[in-house]
Amino acid sequence: MPPTDPAPATFTHSDFPKNAWYAAAWDTEVNRRLLPRTICGRHLVLYRRTDEVCVALENACWHRLLPLSQGRLDGDDVVCGYHGLAYNPQGRCVYMPSQQTINPAACVRSYPVFEKHRFVWVWTGDPAQADPGKIPDLHWNQDPEWAGDGETIHVHCNYKLVLDNLMDLTHETFVHGSSLGHREIAEAPFHVTHGPNHATVTRWMHNVNPPPFWSMQLGRSVPCDRWQIITFEAPSTISIDVGVAPIGTGAPQGDRSQGVNGRVLNTVTPETDTSCHYFWAFVRNYKLQDQSLTTRLREGVHHVFSEDELILEAQQRAMNENYGRTFYNLNIDAGAMWARRLIDERIEAERTWAQEAKEYAAR
Repeated sequence: MPPTDPAPATFTHSDFPKNAWYAAAWDTEVNRRLLPRTICGRHLVLYRRTDEVCVALENACWHRLLPLSQGRLDGDDVVCGYHGLAYNPQGRCVYMPSQQTINPAACVRSYPVFEKHRFVWVWTGDPAQADPGKIPDLHWNQDPEWAGDGETIHVHCNYKLVLDNLMDLTHETFVHGSSLGHREIAEAPFHVTHGPNHATVTRWMHNVNPPPFWSMQLGRSVPCDRWQIITFEAPSTISIDVGVAPIGTGAPQGDRSQGVNGRVLNTVTPETDTSCHYFWAFVRNYKLQDQSLTTRLREGVHHVFSEDELILEAQQRAMNENYGRTFYNLNIDAGAMWARRLIDERIEAERTWAQEAKEYAAR
């Protein structure tokens, strides 16, 4: 069941937890060029040291605030493109022009960085809490038993709208009718479970004709059992177990060997209150060496998510035009409501800790 007292769907400047790992880039995006990226309202510059380790620094020179991304690399140091101040990977200034004494206050913030599951993750909060063990589970992205690929979408909407979209797939019937959707999705029963860090929506559609996306992969159009098992991991990662199998082959009982099974991997990184970086991949556990299939599936999912992008950005514009209006919730919103509840609990815990720390410091 959904929470009984959902928070209004309005946003503030602290609408995301800061003590969390957020995907900043695909691992292939970060190299020996300076990459600017905004995460949770913080402007960062990312690069690799000469030993290939990733670095994330505040993207503003201590001296005159020019973005460091407009500078250059000198070994492992970032050199500002304005007056040549150089910063090491820890963010400390190691060179100032025309003077031998370096001001000890001259530094930029360095952020914890970790590579896992083909992503470069950045921790935007208290560095002491940056435990790599807290990185969301997207292991399918580099598991040798799975194959696939993905992309990044820069969406002009609040990140929670993307999460809402993924937690309720009944919209496939209406937004993706030519590829993924059919009415059975909107009519099938579903079950929601939740824990301290997760929420899961499980939906099975029995004895249905698979839509084009799935019949193409199955190689034929026959009555099937179809499943969608959506798992949210706070604060912004969703893995969706999807697939179809011919009826009578045992998929509902756990034997999916006669069908086709995929995983839609999603992690959404807030940029600002009204924009986000949406990292996604579609992976499968069959025909692992078929690169042409990988390409076709990526292009197919790209088309599907482009349809979502139009909806989400139109929704954000409507929210901007109707400031203060709140959402109404239906039964189908139960998964999204629990995801929001888990996010809000993290935000409130951080606010409480900050207030207590402030009061303690004032004693």
